[in-house]
Amino acid sequence: MKITPPSAAAREDALARLDGLVKPLGSLGRLEELAAWLSAAHDAVPPRELADVRVAVFAGDHGITASAVSAYPREITAAMVQVFLAGTSGVTVLARQVGARVKVFDLAVDADGLPDEVTAYKIRRGSGSIDREDALAPGEANRAFDAGRRIADAEIDDGADLLIPGDMGIGNTTVAAALVAARLGLPAEEVVGTGTGVDEEGRARKVAAVTAALTRTGDRAEDPFDRLTALGSACVAATAGFLVQGAVRGVPVLLDGVFSGAAALVAQDIAPGAVDWWLAGHRSTEPSQAHALKALGLEPILDLGLRLGEGSGAVQAVPVLRAARAILAEMSSLADLS
Repeated sequence: MKITPPSAAAREDALARLDGLVKPLGSLGRLEELAAWLSAAHDAVPPRELADVRVAVFAGDHGITASAVSAYPREITAAMVQVFLAGTSGVTVLARQVGARVKVFDLAVDADGLPDEVTAYKIRRGSGSIDREDALAPGEANRAFDAGRRIADAEIDDGADLLIPGDMGIGNTTVAAALVAARLGLPAEEVVGTGTGVDEEGRARKVAAVTAALTRTGDRAEDPFDRLTALGSACVAATAGFLVQGAVRGVPVLLDGVFSGAAALVAQDIAPGAVDWWLAGHRSTEPSQAHALKALGLEPILDLGLRLGEGSGAVQAVPVLRAARAILAEMSSLADLS
């Protein structure tokens, strides 16, 4: 898959224009960097408006929940899909504040009875418990990855100019930690956090589960699709496909928290250069996200202490990106003063 990098010429033009605005050099800090990034992505100075923001929430259950790694039972995943559809989840409420649209996709929810539009890309019910078995059957990681690409295509074809990956699945921080640890060669202790808010005993169970998963997987983690099969899930594979296709289509992607960070590491391995089309929306409290973002060379836009997931943190960064664009589009230049 071919990925054309953002325009270096547009970025340089934007930086020159920023230096000529009615302000001291560099005085708008990170906003200037983001304005130049958007100009490069759009190959235009100023960049186009971010008028159509889409959040795709990838939902699925994880077999590792059987090892008591979460503060909540796996049945919450299916219940939360209904909350997304009702428009009363955290991300749907927050998305409305910035005019973003949210869709939820069931890739591997361990339940029946969800609407057809939600289950159109479903790969399986749940996943294997990664401390004892592979998460996915052979070929399922590729199918889920392709589903994520199709979802991105559908959103872009419908007018999306900014994509945000969201996630819903009890146990997903454990899966994300395992994927990051395997990719970066880190011990479980360094990447496992408290997730939904487990106590120290719960975190110890997570560390043990991730350690067992890494030992079981061994060098299979070197190949990104083998890594997804052994340690991932259909929803993280679909997220990786979504991220890659955003880059292929030249549409900016705003990463959310720990789950999209783990998916981004896989996606960059599958499609080198895709990272140039991504920004990190916020800093999660989960340690594996920090390791993933460092490896990707991404600096979070916001740090609000969030750990909800769903795409909720990335949504909060949308106004910052719009403000960065407005600087280039609306501020006067020093030359106008003469």
